Amino acid sequence: MRENRLRTLWAEGKPALNGWLALPDSFSAELMAHQGFDALTIDLQHGLVDVQRMIGMLQAISSTPTVPVVRVPWLEPGVLMKALDAGAYGVICPMISTREEAQRLVAFTRYAPEGTRSFGPVRASLYAGADYAAQANRTVVAFAMIETAQALDKLDAILSVEGLEAIYVGPSDLSLALGCKPVFDEVEPKVAQALQHIAERARAHGVVAGVHCGRADVARARVALGYRFVTVGSDTRMLSNGAQELLAAMRQG
Repeated sequence: MRENRLRTLWAEGKPALNGWLALPDSFSAELMAHQGFDALTIDLQHGLVDVQRMIGMLQAISSTPTVPVVRVPWLEPGVLMKALDAGAYGVICPMISTREEAQRLVAFTRYAPEGTRSFGPVRASLYAGADYAAQANRTVVAFAMIETAQALDKLDAILSVEGLEAIYVGPSDLSLALGCKPVFDEVEPKVAQALQHIAERARAHGVVAGVHCGRADVARARVALGYRFVTVGSDTRMLSNGAQELLAAMRQG
């Protein structure tokens, strides 16, 4: 079974650096993977990627040690199964707001007797190895996204779900839920307080906390808070920022 380096990093007490893929292109995914990210997340929720493009992007990522992760559009067993069967070693599920939803996420991503995932790892067994079926429940990581006011209210109940090993905070939606401007770096004080609270409660429950960031300085600050899976940029933002910086430098001259 191929190693899930996320688990290895966490066992060593190290944070994992994640990049974000919104562009539906296998070459851009391959290019990002060769830069040395610990993980790359293919965004099926807000990115421009469909399931067929996702498969090509997963194949591109697998040419490197980078761990392939997929954010699915919703808590729905079919799309979770598709992502895992295609070889994702982690899935991020949005808008998990209750203990019951977290329990369903765990069930949908694990084979019986621990869950209800249907068997058919068509590409996963090629990526991971012939013993995928026996090892998948202990290898794949499912992240429940904490990004609603209800999730904050039910946080300890969610974190106490058996088998839930990781959460991922979406600061923009969390900001909206708390009546603030939807950003993920320069968050307002009540959102900053919520981010600290989430990290503290996750640590108390032994659950890995992840968070979405746009800048390295923000990601470092959130690692200091206790987040161990930090997104430090997206393909679309890097492309647009790089173009803007180049044009600004030329026009200033």
